[in-house]
Amino acid sequence: MTKPALDASGKAALAAQAWVEVGELLDLQLSPLGMRAIDALGPALGDMVVDIGCGAGQSTLQLAGRVGAVGRVVGVDIAVPLLDLARHQAADLPQVSFLQADAQCLDLPDQSADGIYSRFGVMAFADSQAAFGNFRRVLKPSGRLAFVCWRALEANELDFMPLQAPGLEAMADRTPFSFADAEFLRTMLSAAGFDDVVVQAGNEAVSSGSLEAMATVLFRVGPLGRILRENPGLKTEAEPSSGLPLPITRNMAWLRCEPRHGSLRLVPVCEGRLRVVSGPL
Repeated sequence: MTKPALDASGKAALAAQAWVEVGELLDLQLSPLGMRAIDALGPALGDMVVDIGCGAGQSTLQLAGRVGAVGRVVGVDIAVPLLDLARHQAADLPQVSFLQADAQCLDLPDQSADGIYSRFGVMAFADSQAAFGNFRRVLKPSGRLAFVCWRALEANELDFMPLQAPGLEAMADRTPFSFADAEFLRTMLSAAGFDDVVVQAGNEAVSSGSLEAMATVLFRVGPLGRILRENPGLKTEAEPSSGLPLPITRNMAWLRCEPRHGSLRLVPVCEGRLRVVSGPL
């Protein structure tokens, strides 16, 4: 008997479980990328910061280390299993709390946050302009926004190469790469209330440690992982016949917002192992 097609809630449940299973390995990849945006945000002691799409909470804990015990960090995610793990990891940090919510409809008081941050958690909103307009409402006049997002799928060889080998690239969900167009970002963020938007591209070599660990992550999350979760019969076709070269580059863009005449300005920051790329993302 043919199994019924997964609905949206079923797909979301599979995704959340996969993220829980490989969370520690995935954090090894994403942490260096997310830290670029945390450095750009520049949270200070005593700040109140909102972490959009906080997942299992690694980035929330990193932010908590910046704002200290006198500050406050609110992690927001839609996935209950990930929030359960995040709450467990932050159990000894009274300045950290978590909300189970659709971040697009975030119900926090006006002008209550010093900073809003996201590590790859802002690309899937049904209405991006409305979501970022809501974030602008939550920020204080002197508040700051910083997030890191993916560039084009084809530019991210760690995601694209495993799709090419079995010929599955046409099945890839491109939602995580929906902010690849720099002009779209500038226009959308400007319409949401942010001024002088500048997008900074960068490359970063990443690894989960070993070839086996990298393969585990690829087969559970990301574009290939989603295809295999939702179409388990395809797994044999996608299994690599030879090792993947390590480390592999992941390409992303990251942004910072600062106050500018009562609004916010996105400005580029380049440091560490980031490579500045001119032109569109």
